[in-house]
Amino acid sequence: MALDHPAKPLAETERTRLLAIAAELGPKMVELAQGLWENPELGYLEEKSSALLAAACEQAGFEVQRGVGGLPTAFLATRKRGEGPVIGFLAEMDALPGFSQDASPRRSPIPDQNKGHACGHHLFGAASLGAGLALATWQDEAGLDGEIRIYGCPAEEGGAGKVFMARAGLFEGLDIALHWHPDDCNTVWQSRSLASINAKVRFHGRTAHAAMSPEKGRSSLHALEAFHHMASLMREVVPQDTHIHYVTLSGGEAPNVIPDFAESHIGVRHPDPGAAAEVFERIEKAAEGAALGTGTRVEVERLGAVHSLLPNSVVGAVMLANMEVLPRITWSNEEYTWAAELQESFEAPPELSQIGRLNPYNYNALGPFSTDVGDVSWLVPTGMLGTATWVPGTRPHTWQAVAAGGMSIGWKGMQAAAEGLAVSGASFLADPALVARAWDEHRAQRGEGYRYKALVGDAEPPFDYQVGKG
Repeated sequence: MALDHPAKPLAETERTRLLAIAAELGPKMVELAQGLWENPELGYLEEKSSALLAAACEQAGFEVQRGVGGLPTAFLATRKRGEGPVIGFLAEMDALPGFSQDASPRRSPIPDQNKGHACGHHLFGAASLGAGLALATWQDEAGLDGEIRIYGCPAEEGGAGKVFMARAGLFEGLDIALHWHPDDCNTVWQSRSLASINAKVRFHGRTAHAAMSPEKGRSSLHALEAFHHMASLMREVVPQDTHIHYVTLSGGEAPNVIPDFAESHIGVRHPDPGAAAEVFERIEKAAEGAALGTGTRVEVERLGAVHSLLPNSVVGAVMLANMEVLPRITWSNEEYTWAAELQESFEAPPELSQIGRLNPYNYNALGPFSTDVGDVSWLVPTGMLGTATWVPGTRPHTWQAVAAGGMSIGWKGMQAAAEGLAVSGASFLADPALVARAWDEHRAQRGEGYRYKALVGDAEPPFDYQVGKG
């Protein structure tokens, strides 16, 4: 697409120096990433991962606050020099259950391990940290004022860690937020996503013998079935682009016993956070109606609720201008051979050569996904890039992603991400006018009088949502 706000990359001399600093940090990033990869930890359980990343920030001279936002594994590392732009890097760290995999191009689970970095958050965290450290060194050499923040963000995979960090005010005072994500290609994107609200709906009834004394019972399963039926009917009378998903988690143990407990997990998605909130309020009313009609009691517990992504064309243009001039990823013959063997597990995989080019800019397209970065993007102008840390054709949440993330293919993509983030951050640090332009657009998109409100409401963080899964 044609850019409304074309931007220039960081000056070549400054860019060359910053890339050299990032290269010096390369071995440290690999060490950190491998530390997380070899010891994968699930959402809100990232004790070793968080400690490893936070310690690296402290060793580099950052002031580190641990357990921020009431989240034991979240941290905020800051380094300030005078008054100037405040640039933040988001660093994720959580793994996924059920993805044990060695760094092999063939399916090869690691014995006695039932989790793995199938979304590459070990690379995500290490590269974001590397970008922040590189920018801090360059800032000192350039004599520029400003503040650099590295956010240790837990539980992106369903735990909405950034939402609770946002609700706690941790992004206040931030001027620009930059992040990235592992991918099978290289891209800069400012797409929209879906706001999402998830909840567990629990019905409590009264048990009884289904044949001997059915009139004594109040079936929680009947309530759940009525609730699901009403939720299904609602699909016809909700705004376009609304998605309503649900599953039954519990509905009784035996057919001759009227169950006194039933549980549903339901989710609502829509591109507009306000529309998602309105539909979910109707879902809650449907649950109350189902309980009333069946003589049961209902409770609704909101879990991971996230805003949609709010694109910012100014931030996107700056990241694109820099990514266009940065060095391309190159692989050795051994890496090409490894990748070709892994691609044998795919149907019609794309060309391996795509790792050496930048894909077309992705702006304002609607993606069928949800992320807790959305909440950050409504608070501060936010930008994202992706780099080829995976073999082309690899999708997130697969064993193939885990495999490439534990060897040099993943490390090279991580290095490219750190470079893109650092150089983009330097562009904003060196030019406060760019920051002002990004904020002008940000305010206009949010609308006059906008006030952020977490869709999760006042719910407590679901610290135990991954317990027992790994």
